[in-house]
Amino acid sequence: MNFLSVGIGAGLVSALLIAVLAKGTPLALLLFLLAPVPVLIAALGWNHRAGLVATAVGGTAIALVSGPAEGFGYVLGTALPAWWLAYLALLGRGDAAGVVEWYPTGRLLAWIAGTAALTLLAAALVSTGSYDAFQENSRQIAELFVRAQTNTPRGTPIPNVGDIPASVIIDRFANAAPIFAAQGFTLILAFYVWLGAKVVAMSGRLPRPWPPLPETLMPRMVLAILAGAVLLANLGGFVAVFGLALAGAITMAFALQGLAGLHDVTRGRSGRVAILSIAYLLLFMSQGLVLGPLFLFGIADTALGLRRRLRARPASGPPAGPTPLA
Repeated sequence: MNFLSVGIGAGLVSALLIAVLAKGTPLALLLFLLAPVPVLIAALGWNHRAGLVATAVGGTAIALVSGPAEGFGYVLGTALPAWWLAYLALLGRGDAAGVVEWYPTGRLLAWIAGTAALTLLAAALVSTGSYDAFQENSRQIAELFVRAQTNTPRGTPIPNVGDIPASVIIDRFANAAPIFAAQGFTLILAFYVWLGAKVVAMSGRLPRPWPPLPETLMPRMVLAILAGAVLLANLGGFVAVFGLALAGAITMAFALQGLAGLHDVTRGRSGRVAILSIAYLLLFMSQGLVLGPLFLFGIADTALGLRRRLRARPASGPPAGPTPLA
């Protein structure tokens, strides 16, 4: 069976990309970050079963070389999320006429956020074992970050910022760590899915047509999930960690939807290239601050159909995008 050989090869390649991190070079780090892509390519191009085989083979290979804990960490944090998202991307249902309705990209984006939050929670539970250990680990990372931002070497007291003690700043960063981690992981997972699908599409093996990404629109139920995540974030313990991670992941997903919406509403308009160029320039130069307005645009788009209203103003241009799904 072809999917077996493809899955075995993809799993070995993915494990090799993990192993090169030991080299400690920038190229090794880049290759390490691409480790989920072979699993995605196998699952998208040769059926999701190839992705499962790649997950099992990669995890086994890493466990044999580095130990069972490392192999389990690979399966949990790298391969399984990639397989799951590829599986969702290829979901579809046909009607009596044989027309296939593929899984909407908006729902897939919502699942990318959910997968990021669940993966981070699982990683926190497995790697630390207790909430106190997780908090201490987060505080150590936050202290390293604050030292780097203030150019304070180890062993030297960190100066206060105005009237705010350094310890308070470190605690705030430590408490917000799940938010920032989930936002970054959501962005990375979205890039992985896009890259894997693009590679498979270029080879002609992608079963579904390439979706209109600018029309990506998450369903309104994601708003309720975001509200629930905020409530969970106030309960304490690992429940709060999951709430913070889920809230962070969803905010990043809405920001990505806002960016897609910007592409959508500027189609057919004069100055589109200039508008998008300025948006991307601000995105990279503002260290992510532009994600705030994009998040607001994305959440208003889902809640109020903002994109449809903006596209309805001028008479010219292509038809409006889809309305939010209930």
